[in-house]
Amino acid sequence: MLQTEHLRGIFVPVVAPFTRSGDLDLLSFERYLETLLRYPIQGIALNGTTGEASTTEWAEVETMFHAARAVVRKLGVRTPIIVGTGTNDTRTTVRRTEAAGKWGADAALVVTPYYSRPSEAGVVRHFQSAVETGVSIVAYEVPERTGLRLTASGMERILALDGVIGLKDATGGTALLDALAGRTAKPILAGSDDLFASMLRRGASGGLLASAHVRTKAFLEVYRLSAEGLHDEAEAAFDELLPLSRMLFREPNPAPIKWLLAQEGRIASDTLRLPLTPISELLQAELATWLA
Repeated sequence: MLQTEHLRGIFVPVVAPFTRSGDLDLLSFERYLETLLRYPIQGIALNGTTGEASTTEWAEVETMFHAARAVVRKLGVRTPIIVGTGTNDTRTTVRRTEAAGKWGADAALVVTPYYSRPSEAGVVRHFQSAVETGVSIVAYEVPERTGLRLTASGMERILALDGVIGLKDATGGTALLDALAGRTAKPILAGSDDLFASMLRRGASGGLLASAHVRTKAFLEVYRLSAEGLHDEAEAAFDELLPLSRMLFREPNPAPIKWLLAQEGRIASDTLRLPLTPISELLQAELATWLA
């Protein structure tokens, strides 16, 4: 089980590969993980935004978890596996978190409840219910997708809960990170890829970054430089990654990343489940130029 001291470094939210007919492509998933886990990343996260959680069935998440754990064992690495269990229904979130704990997940990624836009008191109770499962919880704040932006004091209350080991901050800015400075000892992972180096300078403990699928070694180097206090050098190194990172989010995630992974032969197809659709021909051409 992950603890607060483990939530540092580069974590990668993995994709859910599908066949052209839309079924889970387990062979591609295993092959792709083998390429990713050869890098010394700190952990992976299943069933997040990049994993198309909204259209992936819970039984498929379980299948991918056991496949991922088998790959970890095969490679002889000790990469933690975080499972996205958060929904906008507290009872479902609790059931999924309990299930992930029984599978052997190292932590659960629980997003702020979306769509219903509850009060902050309701959100705190939602996370309190999740931590009562005994599974380590990483809170996930992403207002662009949930329609709800917590105050710093509300997030501070969530981070104060025993069992919440840290936060993925995908707020699209540094205001929350800055506001929490000195108010919590819990680690905060950058979740807005283009702000990675800036958030490291401001005290982030690492990143949970979809962009780190590509140029993984370079992202690890940015983190290493920052951890050694070489923030100018880290930002200079990240500046070289920034154009690619921005391209990968120009159209809805994870479509651009899946296209790149398919082009590299790491997954068999860039198929997504509706309502997500493949990337435009224009973006394909730009990414192809980058590949070349």
